[in-house]
This record gives sequence, C-alpha cells and structure tokens, in this order.
Amino acid sequence: MSLQTSTWGTLRHARFRALWRSGGVYFIGNAMQVMAAAWMVVELTGSSFLAALVQTAVFLPMFLLSLPAGVLADITDRRRLIIGALAVQAATIALLAVLLLVGVAGPAALLFFTFVTGCCTALLSPAWNSTVADSIPREELPQAITAVAIAYNVARAVGPSLAGVIFTHAGGAWIFLIAVLGSLTMIHAIRRWPPPPHPESRLPAERLWGGMLSGLRYARHSRIILAQLVRTMAYGGAGSALWALLPVIGQRQLGLGATGYGLLMGCLGTGAIVAGLLMSRLRARVGLEALVSGGCVIFAAVMLVSAWSSWPVLVYPALVLGGGAWMAVMATFNTATQTSAPPWVRSRAVAMHTLSALGAFALGSAFWGALSGVAGLSAALTVAAAAMAGGLLLSRPFPLRMGESHDVTPAAPWEELFVAEEPEPEAGPVAVEIAYRVAPGSVEAFLDAIGHLRAPRRRDGATFWRVYRDLSDSSRYVERFIVTSWADYLHQRARATVADQELEAHVRSFLAPGTSVTVEHFIAER
Repeated sequence: MSLQTSTWGTLRHARFRALWRSGGVYFIGNAMQVMAAAWMVVELTGSSFLAALVQTAVFLPMFLLSLPAGVLADITDRRRLIIGALAVQAATIALLAVLLLVGVAGPAALLFFTFVTGCCTALLSPAWNSTVADSIPREELPQAITAVAIAYNVARAVGPSLAGVIFTHAGGAWIFLIAVLGSLTMIHAIRRWPPPPHPESRLPAERLWGGMLSGLRYARHSRIILAQLVRTMAYGGAGSALWALLPVIGQRQLGLGATGYGLLMGCLGTGAIVAGLLMSRLRARVGLEALVSGGCVIFAAVMLVSAWSSWPVLVYPALVLGGGAWMAVMATFNTATQTSAPPWVRSRAVAMHTLSALGAFALGSAFWGALSGVAGLSAALTVAAAAMAGGLLLSRPFPLRMGESHDVTPAAPWEELFVAEEPEPEAGPVAVEIAYRVAPGSVEAFLDAIGHLRAPRRRDGATFWRVYRDLSDSSRYVERFIVTSWADYLHQRARATVADQELEAHVRSFLAPGTSVTVEHFIAER
C-alpha cells in the first residue's frame, strides 16, 4: 500500500496531523469522564437503569442537536462555533470536578453535567469533522476518516483504563479535571489551524430552520445517504446494549472493580484500533456489504458471550473482537456518508449520520437498561443480539455504496438565468417549467431518463416535481417543479453536481434535431 493510499500517509499533511493529534487528546478526555460518571453512578445507586442513562446523557444531545449543529457548521463561522462549544464544555467539566471534590455532587448532578457536556460535543462535532475533511485531499478522505476513527478508539482503549487507575488511587473528581485538558488542547489546535472560510456567495444566506429542512430533504431523496442512515440506526440501536450495560456486566456478572471495568472498555478500544489498521485492506478485499454483515454477526456473538459468561478470561478477548467489529461497521457507514455528500451539505450529512448513530444509541441505551431491570441482564443482551442479526435483512432494500467524485463535484447550470425582474429572496413559491421537444420514437426512453431527475430535483430543494405531455403537441413534454422561495431556487441551481449534469445531458440526448429546451419561471402572487 502506497503512502498516498495508506491510513498513516494522511499524517504527512500538517493541518490534518495537528487536528488529528488534538482530537485524540480530546477523545481521551471524553472517554475518561464518561467512564468515571458511569462507574460513580453504579457505585452510588447500584441501578443498571441509571448506569445506562449515563450513555443516554452522553448521546441524547447528539440526537437533539446534531442537525441544527450541522446547519450552523455549513452556514456560520466554524472556528467560532468550535471554540465557543469547547470553552463552555471545559467550564462545565471543571465545575463538576469542584462539586465532586467538596462532596456535593450525587447521581443527578453527574447525569445533568454529563448531558451538558454532551450538548457541547454535539454542537462542535459536525464543524470539527468538516474541518478535518477540508484539511485533506478528497481522494485521501476514506483513509483520513479511518485515521480519526483509530484515534477515537485508541482513546476508548486508553481513556477508560487510565481513568480506572486514577479512580482507584485518587478518586473520580481528578478524572474530570484531567478531561478539561482535552478541551483546551483542541481549542489551541483550532486557533492554530482554523477551518477555511466558506466560499463567498452572492446567494442569500440559509436560515437555521430552512437549512435543517434542506438537510432532511437531501437525505430523504439521496439513496446513498438514506441507506446509510437507516443501516446506522439499526446497528447503533441494537449494539448500544453492550456499551450501556458494560458497567453492570463488570460489577455484577464478572465481579470486577473500577480498574477491571476500565480494562473491559480498553478491550473494546483495542479491538477497534486493530480493525482500523486493517480497514483499507478489508474494505478492498471483501467489499462493503460483506464487511458490514461480518461485523454484525461478530458483535451479536460477543453480546451473547457477555450475556451468559461469568469468566473474565472469556469476556476480555470477546470484547476485543466486538470492538473490531464495531469499528469496521461504523467507520464504513461514516465513510459512505462523507464521500457521498457534496460540500454544501457535508456538515449536515455528517450531523445526520451522528444523529442516526448516537440518537439510536441514546434511545437504545435507555431501552436496554429498562429491559435489563425487568427481564435481567442476560435476557436483555440476548434480545439485542437477535435484533442485530435481524438487521442483516436491511442489506437488500438499503444497499451501501461509496460516493464517487462526480457525485459531489459542483457543476454550472445548463442555462443562464434570465428574468425581467429579480424577485425578493423570500418571494415564492416559484414554479419552474422546462419544455422538451422529443425526437420521434424516443418518447419511452425519454420518459425513463427524465424520471431519474426527480430525486436530484427534490433532493436539492423542489417540494413538487412532475412531467406533463402537451395535449396540443404530442412531441412536447414539460418538466415542472416547485421551490419554496426564490432564494431556495437560487440555492437549488448552485447545488447541481457533475452527476446531475450527466443525467440532464442524457435527457437532452432525446431532443428532436435542431431543438433545444426552454426554461420559464413563475412566481406565486396569490
């Protein structure tokens, strides 16, 4: 494998290397504080439900805030967004540490402060991921994503293990103080290597609500993105059982202390690191679907081992395999998303991936914790393993695919925009009619081709799309779509990609000789 195509070859880029390094330190701090919070809740309450709620407090903010955060990352100054969220997070963690040192922080405080820090992470994550993506050439993006995933999982291995040792010898409060350093390290990196500014545009700025709707609409009408989101939700929801119930597995089933629990988390992280190192080869050798299917089967088996075994010597190596499987599947979903989204919606696509993964994780953690309290630990993990195996059935209706360069490269519109009077940005709705005169004998092929324009039109902003035949001229067809406002229509024109242009070129290949399309615009007055 060449330097240019290897995972570690991405580190030759100074900007990416700095962001990757600071991200690793930040991930370690986060992993330490999550481990400490979960273990302290178990020690204070003995409740599997409350222990699982720690994972919910970490990941529910992702479900609530990922999409708005993605919009903000696409339309605002990412540097200010990242630094502001990190500053609040550092202050929050420091306050919790002080409260723990003076002995006034109980389970409720741990859950509340964990939720607040989760909100900060949710706000900065899309902007940070987009910043990382912008720091690397596009052709190296899959390797860069894998390198980031390795750093994240190194943190999962090192952070909890380190936190377990600190917890045993110094107490949980010091873990939170150390975690503050992670936020400060990332602040320094973003100040040193700020995200590039958004390209200047004459188009009206998107608003938060409209940007959220645009992102959701894009995902709904992009088969690649939608497939990935559905598969991520299924996998994350089922797999959350093991992560959420791991403190209970360690304490009740295996009889371990804080150090032992840290080692359990470390085993998951170690497996993920090994998988990350092998990802490029595995993906090239077995393909996306085989990689994901194998990961699902392995993780389901690991949950069954964890459900029924009381031998740490068996559970530890099983968790190494489970961490590798988790890494392989989630990194594949993440890479499929980032390579399939054009620049204008990339942060929102990342946010929706995060929303799907961690939203399912948060809700799943609460569900499996409640089920464990009612039916028992072993039963909950067994049901979760069966659910993950059942998720394999989604591969047929929702196949996975990596995006190609032409899928995301912007392209200029076919025609210049000619209007007698420029409407106000908020004026609308706007109806656009594109007329085609089809060559004799080509009607069926034309209709089949133009049907493929429905998805990109709807994906990029149209709320309505239809093709009509002119009753006075059987060779004339009109494509008609409606966009909410003039500003949305201008954005739609700017969002077209090379792949969209190729579709339109195919449609126009059926025009009658000597003819061209005509485009008319209409704006609602009543």
